[in-house]
Amino acid sequence: MNEPQPTQSRLARLPVYYGWIVVAAAFITMGIGVNARTAFSLLLPPIVDEFKWDRGLVAGAFSFGFFISAFFAPFVGRLMDSRGPILVVETGVVLTALGLGLAAFAIEPWHFYLTLGFLVATGANFLGYGVQSQLIPRWFVRRRGLAIGIAFSGVGIASAALLPWLQTLIAGNGWRSACIALAIITAVVLIPLNLLLRKRPQDIGLSPDGDAAPVDTKSGQAPNIVDVAWAATHWTLARAVRTGRFWWIVVGYFGLLYAWYAVQVHQTKYLVEIGISPAEAAWALGLVSLAGVPGSIIFGHLSDRIGREWAWTIGCIGFVICCALLIAMKSNPSPVLLYAMVLAQGFLGYSSTSVLGPIVAEIFEGPHFGSIFGTVMLGSVIGGAVGPWVTGLLYDRTGSYDLGFAIALAISGVSAVAIFVAAPRKVRRVAGQIKG
Repeated sequence: MNEPQPTQSRLARLPVYYGWIVVAAAFITMGIGVNARTAFSLLLPPIVDEFKWDRGLVAGAFSFGFFISAFFAPFVGRLMDSRGPILVVETGVVLTALGLGLAAFAIEPWHFYLTLGFLVATGANFLGYGVQSQLIPRWFVRRRGLAIGIAFSGVGIASAALLPWLQTLIAGNGWRSACIALAIITAVVLIPLNLLLRKRPQDIGLSPDGDAAPVDTKSGQAPNIVDVAWAATHWTLARAVRTGRFWWIVVGYFGLLYAWYAVQVHQTKYLVEIGISPAEAAWALGLVSLAGVPGSIIFGHLSDRIGREWAWTIGCIGFVICCALLIAMKSNPSPVLLYAMVLAQGFLGYSSTSVLGPIVAEIFEGPHFGSIFGTVMLGSVIGGAVGPWVTGLLYDRTGSYDLGFAIALAISGVSAVAIFVAAPRKVRRVAGQIKG
């Protein structure tokens, strides 16, 4: 009589929906980790005030870190494919906590470029949107958009408490104390939590969505496949980069992240300068992420019904409206425009994160998905790096954010068009489009 494998036996008794444990871990991890990077917007004003440096120089630390960390994205994707999420995410946690802790002792510009720039940005990339967008689609097919939307909503829920608390800490104890406190929270909560992660459901005897993928008995193909030849291709990174679809996705992701961080990094300083109180500006930053909670869940779920391109377009429209309202607020900083901007940026704009992974997965699904997605994210992270830097540089040259926000608005429109051209709908249908 064969002895059962102890580990497999225990894992086989896990709940069918272990994928939701992965979602819960991502919810908490991103709530803390991504907001550690977002906190740069709150740290920017006191750092500029203390050292009297140009804001372009200080904002450049964020852009520098984002840009350098971008080149780790393909490596992270390959590491996800070969070693799994525990090593990747835990590395991100350690880098983020280390960067925040060391930033408290910074006194020279290059110190900020190393800590709040390189270490925090790289750490956030190892545990943030890109990595979770690779992990969660392995656990869900029919409910990919919903699962990712719920996981990513942790960023907004945590920001509603974390960012205002951090602003209070900055005001009362200084930005250095705030960095140390956030470093401790990051390490203590996230290191043990992410030991729960597993690479894919098949590793523990489960299937995506808690069941086997349905197969059309006549054709032998999954009923969501539209382009059989494309879906049957063994997609490697080398093959993917030779397709037009790959580069259209890169253009789309670059554009969205350009607008996202052009606004996010400069938003707090801009709002204060046009007459919004520092406390209200901090609350606005937190409320943007909070508004993203229902947005990412609603539009993530909607993307499972109507398609990924439409959800992405809704996100791009959110940033178009956001940038237009920021420009309008310069002459009329009313509460109505402020909270309309918050809703456009958060509820609509941030919802696009729910389809970051599904867009690539449905075009290039396969064993090398992580490598392909990581390389795509190189383009998006470069967009996130260039956006704040160009916007800060234009402010230093013109004394105004108008041109910077107008460029971000235009690039958002280009992003929407690019994803429609990439057309994941022409490779695989989403669950709501399958007739059955």
